[in-house]
Parts: sequence; C-alpha cells; structure tokens
Amino acid sequence: MRLGSDDSLYWKTGIPRCACRLSSDVAVGVRAEVPTKKHALIAWLSGSVSKVAGLYIDNFVDGMRGLGYIDGQDFDMVSRFAEGFADRLPALAEEIVGLRPDVIVAGAVNAAVPAHTATSVIPIVCPALADAVHLGLIASEARPGGNVTGIEPYVAGLPAKQLEFAREIVPGAIRIGLLTNLQDQKARPQRQELVSAAKALELTIVEADANNPNEIKGAVEALTNSPVDVVIVLQTGLLLTLGRQIAELATAKRLPTVYGYREHVVAGGLISYGVDLRWCYRRGAYFVDKILHGTPPGTYRWNSLPR
Repeated sequence: MRLGSDDSLYWKTGIPRCACRLSSDVAVGVRAEVPTKKHALIAWLSGSVSKVAGLYIDNFVDGMRGLGYIDGQDFDMVSRFAEGFADRLPALAEEIVGLRPDVIVAGAVNAAVPAHTATSVIPIVCPALADAVHLGLIASEARPGGNVTGIEPYVAGLPAKQLEFAREIVPGAIRIGLLTNLQDQKARPQRQELVSAAKALELTIVEADANNPNEIKGAVEALTNSPVDVVIVLQTGLLLTLGRQIAELATAKRLPTVYGYREHVVAGGLISYGVDLRWCYRRGAYFVDKILHGTPPGTYRWNSLPR
C-alpha cells in the first residue's frame, strides 16, 4: 500500500490491467478512417469547474488523436461548465443544443440527464454514467436505444474495499464518516454498499452531504465534530472537482480520509482505491468515433468497466 500526494506513489486499483489502458481498437498510432465532413463539432457539457474538467477533456482529445483525428482539423470543440453548481446544467444544455453539435460529450451523468432532456436527437456520449436505465437515459444495458451511450465506472465491491482500507489505516475504527453528494446519481449505490458493509461489521456510519461548493466546509466540519475515526469520500463529480479543498480541510482537521479517485491523492489526499477515470475519458473517444462514422448510439451495447 502506498500513500501520499505524489502521483508516482498512488496505489493502483485492483481492477484488471485492461481497465487502465486503451483497448486495441483505439490504439495510439492507428489512423482511423476519419469522416469526410470537415470540422465535426463536439460539445462538452460538464458540471465541474473548467480547470478540473479540462484534465478529462485532454484525456478525451488524446483518445481522439489515437484514433487518427487531429483537433482543429478533423473536429472542433466547444465547452460549457457549471462550475460545481448542478442547477446551472439545464440552461447550459439548452445552450449547447442550440449550437447543433454532431455529438455532445457529457462529463458525467449529472450532465447527461439535462442534455438528454434538451435533445432526443443529438447523440450523447457519457464516460461516467450511472443508473442510466432508472434515469431513462437508456432502455437496457443490452439494448440501449435512444441517443445516449457511454461507460459506467462504478464497480460493485469497491466501496466495501475502501471501508476495509479505512480500518487498516485507522486500526479499531468504529465510527466511519461518509462525505456524500447524493444529488449525484453515482453516489447512491456507493452509499448503499458502504452502509450495508458497515452494518455487517457492527460499525457506526455518520453521513454529511454536500451538493454544491458552498456546502463542503460545513460537511467536513460536521464529520469532525461528530466525531468520526476516519472518512470515506464518495466518488462523484462535485467531490472530485473540490478534491484539493477537501484534502486541505481533512489535513487541517487531522481527519484520515479514503477516496475513490486517484486525482484526490494527486490533490493532497491520503489514499485512493478505485477506477482510472483517465481510461474512461480516453475510451469515450471510441464512442464518438463510431457516431461520427454513422453508427447510432443506441444500436451497440452500452459499456461498463471490466470487472
């Protein structure tokens, strides 16, 4: 187990190696047959702040380059960011639809929902989907239909493993804090799994919910004052966006904290165990390429991460 803020010290996830590299059909250096249409327009919609979302846009563009596309020559991009305030997303989605892009890339499911509400025609690719069937984004995983496709980065069993690590870094921990963001659909299955795992171990769960940037400080302080022995930060777009602030608050409060994304460790967090989002956003280029070649998003199987 490796701890620390240095990216080189990040402890890799237990997901098979195939989940952390591009598959052979998006290998770097293989020139795809790029559509003849000049300057396809790709619109990026994100609930995150632009600085954080920009990292994943870079991953996506790298994936496009690996497929033989040249940004500025084969495609152009426009972006809209909600800066952590999810209530801004519907208006931004309407604005993006008005630009008539060839494809909308929704940075996460909280952006995919308003994008889908704004259009049932323009294809939508989401590299970080969650609960897509229940939300009405797809009909089923095997037969999605509609205009939305993408990847679900949630892997059952990871939250329980994070709880295990939390008890390793704080031996004897009984009161487990959860920093949640329950307006994000990705948070719900994580919370449910953690609560169930804690109940089986006869542990006490203390929750603090934050759904916009203004609520983060109060949520961390609530966990500190409760008090808790260790905190698990759920994997959501907002909590990822505010990772540096969360890490600084946790350090100041001397609060051991476990995260689900490597980026939290890069931002100063203690330990992370989870999926590699960089892979998800590079893989998003594969879906965009298929769409630009004329494949409707609802005709091929919706994807989850390799187990």
